[in-house]
Parts: sequence; C-alpha cells; structure tokens
Amino acid sequence: MNLSTSLLLNRPTDDAVSVSDSALLQLPEKVLQFGTGVLLRGLPDYFIDKANRQGIFNGRIVVVKSTDGGDLSAFRKQDNLYTLCIRGIEQGKTVEENVICSAISRVLSAKSEWTEVLQVATNPDLQLVLSNTTEVGIQLVQDDIQQSPPQSFPGKLLAVLYARYLAFGGDPARGLVIVPTELIPDNGTKLDAILLELAHRNGLETEFIDWLESANTCCNSLVDRIVPGLPDANTRMTLENQLGYTDELLTVAESFRLWAIEADIESGNEKLRSALSFREADPGIWVQPNIDLFRELKLRLLNGTHTLSCGLAFLRGFSTVSEAMQDEDFATFIQNLMLSELLPGVPYPIEEEIGLQFARDVLDRFRNSYIEHRWLAITVNYSTKMQLRNIPTLMHFYREFDTMPRIMALGFAAYLLFMRGVEERGGVWYGKLDGEAYPIQDDKAAYFAQLWQTQSPQELTQTVLQNRLLWGHDLAKLPHFSEAVGYYLTQLLADGVKATISGLSVQQNPSITIPQSA
Repeated sequence: MNLSTSLLLNRPTDDAVSVSDSALLQLPEKVLQFGTGVLLRGLPDYFIDKANRQGIFNGRIVVVKSTDGGDLSAFRKQDNLYTLCIRGIEQGKTVEENVICSAISRVLSAKSEWTEVLQVATNPDLQLVLSNTTEVGIQLVQDDIQQSPPQSFPGKLLAVLYARYLAFGGDPARGLVIVPTELIPDNGTKLDAILLELAHRNGLETEFIDWLESANTCCNSLVDRIVPGLPDANTRMTLENQLGYTDELLTVAESFRLWAIEADIESGNEKLRSALSFREADPGIWVQPNIDLFRELKLRLLNGTHTLSCGLAFLRGFSTVSEAMQDEDFATFIQNLMLSELLPGVPYPIEEEIGLQFARDVLDRFRNSYIEHRWLAITVNYSTKMQLRNIPTLMHFYREFDTMPRIMALGFAAYLLFMRGVEERGGVWYGKLDGEAYPIQDDKAAYFAQLWQTQSPQELTQTVLQNRLLWGHDLAKLPHFSEAVGYYLTQLLADGVKATISGLSVQQNPSITIPQSA
C-alpha cells in the first residue's frame, strides 16, 4: 500500500506514525518554496506542518521544482505527502518518531508549469517565500525575467515578485517575507542585493524597485539538521514494515533541529510577525534581530570539534563519529575539548546557559548511531577548515586565559600526523594507516608531504605553526603551544593514538610543563 491521502484519512490511530487531521489538507496556500530537497522537507516544511497541527500558522506550501524529473512524480503519486522518520538522542534519551507531513499542497515544475507558478504570485493569502537551491543558487547571473522560466533562482523569484506587484497594483501590504536557507553566510542580505541588481538590469520601473525594497523583507537564516534522506534498502524495508505502507519520499532526519531567522519581530511589523508565526511551534526555531550567535556556536563547537577530532579519530581506527563516542576515552576527549576549551574560546559574547545547552545538543548529535557521519569525509579540506573554524578560537582562548589549551594542541598534532603523505597517485597524496592507504584531500597535501620527507617532527611542528600564509598568525609565538604540539606529535608516533588519548590527563613532558586548560 502506497502513502496517499486516502491512506491518511482511513488510517487507524496507532503509535507507529503521527497523522495530521484531514482539515489541514484544506488550509490556504501561504508559502511558496523553491526546492524539493530533503533539508527543506526535514526542517522548514516539518516546522510548518507542526505549526499547522497546533493551529498556529494554518497555511500550506506550494513547491517549485526546477525540472520535470526527479521526485516530481513521487510527490504527485503520494498526494504531496511524505514521511519523516526522526531518529536521535535528546538529553541522553533515544528518540524515534515517525510523522506524515501534509504541509505541501502541490509541486509545480518551473520548466513546464511556469505560468502556474506566476499565478501563485497573485494569491492574496501568500505571505512567505522559502528556498534551498544549494549554495550556488544565490548568485548573480545575467537573466531575463520575461523568460518562461528565468534561468536562475533569483531571476525566478524576481519574476514572481514582479507578477505580484502588477497583480495588486503595488500595494505595500502585499509584499512578502523571504527566508532563504542556503548554507552561506548572510544569505538573505545577498539575495536581497541580487534581486535589486537584477531589477535594474531588467529595466523594471522605478515604482516597482521602490516596492521591492520597501514592501518585501529578506531575512538571513541558518539551518542545522542532518537529513540524509532516503535510507539504505534494509533500513527502508524495516521502516516501511513498521509504518505499514511504502513511501518513495520517506526521509530520515536526526532529532536535533535548528532554524535561526534574523528578524526583529518586536518592531511592530505585523506582516513579519504573521509570516513567521510558525516560530512558536518548536523550540528549535529562533527568531532574533541578530543570529551571529548561532552561526558562531555551530562553527566553533560543532564544526570546530569535528575538525580538531577527525584526524585523531581516524588514526585511532574509528570510522564514524558515533563509533568514536562509544569509546569512553575518546568521548571524554571530545567532551573536554568542547566544554573546557572551545566554548570558553568562542570569540563572541555568549550567555553561559545557551552555550552549554548548545554543547550538550552537539554531544547528543555525535552519539546518534542512526546518522553515519564518517571521519574521513570530515578531513576533506582539513587545512582550510582548521584555519576558519579553530584558529580564531585558539587566539581568543589565549587572549582570555593566557593559558595553553592542551587538548587543542593534541588535536593539532593529530592533524599534522594525518597530513603525512607517503605516496602520490593521480594527483592525490595518500597517507598510511596500518598498511592501508587513505586519501589526503587537501590542497596543502604536497606541502606537508615535502615537510615530512625533510624535517623531524619537532622541526615540522615549528615550520607549520610559523606559516602565516596558512593561519594568518605565527602560532609558534603562542606560549608553550609549539612545545605542546611537538610533544604530542612525538608521543603519537611513539606510543600510538590510543595510549596518547588514555593518558592525556596525566601526561607530562619532562622538558616542559604543559599547563592545565581552563
């Protein structure tokens, strides 16, 4: 039996899946969404479905897909319903929840149904535009909005806004709230600037450009939820047996969810408050005048911990993040790294409880065995990630505490060891672990391979830390940092990763004193 409206309406109440009330299928279309990807289905669309169930938002989503292929037929076959299977850990407890999401009313192909998309623009109920068109979607390209359809996402959106302007005679009350979720900083600000530039390039009238700027609001946003999408065949069979039906759009997501939207809802802008009313449906939605805090926490705690741990974990023999968290010593390393050094080193003012709660959530995410996050994949572009995610934290930690962060030092030493390339094949350098080759997918791989061939571990440590082109700073000038990194690198080589991690709390170099971290 396939998922469908008929199944939804006739399914008996049980604990296997959460089913929405049939009345929600008749709600007006308030949202226009560009993109059908799993992140949108697993986060914004899930939140709107949840808000509808609570009687808060009371609106459905028209989705625009750029092509006719892919999952378009699956949406139509299933009456635009899909199942979200949420799996994870929250506050140490396992979470397993299945939800049939009914927030999507229809999916339109921009390629073959562009006229219908423009018709949506004339709907007086429309309030909100969402998007996730990948990072390259928010770019300025030469585009003609009179095409059917325009080439780019900003071109399509501008055409929609122009159609709405014409339909309502430039009524300022009919402007829209636009929330892109593409994973780039200041996504709303950048999209806003592109729309304005495209309007000028298309020779649109001054009155429309004034309406575009004054009646519409582009909000920066940050989304964070791992949504791998369709599970492997065995997992899917198990889930569908549990659900009692088949679902071509079945989507798995972790339990953690965050959608931070930059908007001042206390400013008296009722249109903004109404369009974002779904914010009250879930504690994972944050609407604030400034969302830099959430960007910093994600970058420094989640991404930063990944980067300082990935080399060490891989060399220890762990394949995935959750596997490493099952090892007591390594789990302790990650927890101490995050709470004792990275959180205090975040170069942004943070309320203590907000920072601690975010860290606890990250640790729960790391323990989630339902999500297969591979350490080797995290090492891609290792050097760039280290520079962006961890060097500002390291520098701020020294400024605040004037103390050497020894757990960071061990993570940095493991980075140096991971980057020891021993052979090159097809333009890719490879390291060796227990006789097996692993790829070093980093643009500095050749630089490190040369250093390992010509310098001792202590010399290499000093050379790399002094490299301002890599880090923007001479890290060798940080008190005791070079000695500690060199010491840990030597110990990793001599004793191995397991012994080094196990003895981290009691290790002392006879030639230097490694201060305890704050």
